[in-house]
Amino acid sequence: MRFAKMHGLGNDYVYVDCFDHEVKDPAKLARVISDRHKGIGADGLILICPSEAADVRMRIFNADGSEAEMCGNGVRCVAKYAYEHGLSPAGKPLSVAGQAHDYPASLNIETAAGILTVGLLTDKRDRVQKVCVNMGRPILKPKDVPVNLPGERIVEHPIQVLGHELLMTCVSMGNPHAIFFCDDVSLVELERLGPAIEHDSLFPNRINVHFVQIDKPHQFTMRTWERGSGVTMACGTGACACCVAGVLAKNARRTCTAHLPGGNLELNWCAEDDCVYMTGPAVQVFEGIWPD
Repeated sequence: MRFAKMHGLGNDYVYVDCFDHEVKDPAKLARVISDRHKGIGADGLILICPSEAADVRMRIFNADGSEAEMCGNGVRCVAKYAYEHGLSPAGKPLSVAGQAHDYPASLNIETAAGILTVGLLTDKRDRVQKVCVNMGRPILKPKDVPVNLPGERIVEHPIQVLGHELLMTCVSMGNPHAIFFCDDVSLVELERLGPAIEHDSLFPNRINVHFVQIDKPHQFTMRTWERGSGVTMACGTGACACCVAGVLAKNARRTCTAHLPGGNLELNWCAEDDCVYMTGPAVQVFEGIWPD
């Protein structure tokens, strides 16, 4: 089985082109192939599949074999792979409010969280260097995140975790996120707090956990514990959720830069259409053959 190893800001996945291959047990394959000592090593497995509703379809499996709804860094890499391998003809240019340039090519990608439109910037060799994703409108109602709390929104809600009182804001970008603002993300015991929050009974589908330090109104630094994968170098949907949470908590602007351990993402929670736009790189590291 041929595969590609790709990453977005160090958030790395193994990608399989299911136009050419059939993966019979993706959950099992994800666990084996993601092992960083005995496998290829990755945060998970992403399948690039034919779609009846869009140009391609993306399925995401975390390193523990659980299937996720969305992956912001992953969808950028899927767009790069699909475009460069000719899996679908590119669509019309994409314009984004608040950005000085258009994206000359676009694709529609089907995910478990809906169909997303992506804009592509290419170099002189027609290789994708940067991808802008319309991540859609944030979901704020607790029952839709989901989180077992009442009300219309969860903004700076106090919870107790391992003896700490933390203020939590919850946002779904097609997958669930809990955001906690702090003074210094480097001091957060992420390996302890992350799994405790992920598996808390408040979250029926578990949750992605982010600690965020506001550097300036238009910049923040974040660290992530991803549901099913643990500490990761970047989380695209999480960065979008943190942008939204910052606006709701009146800590950040709608247009901002997220500083992640793996690099930076440009974010825009557009007031005109209520959608969050995420722009960042997509990189292929190598290709190989995995024994069936």
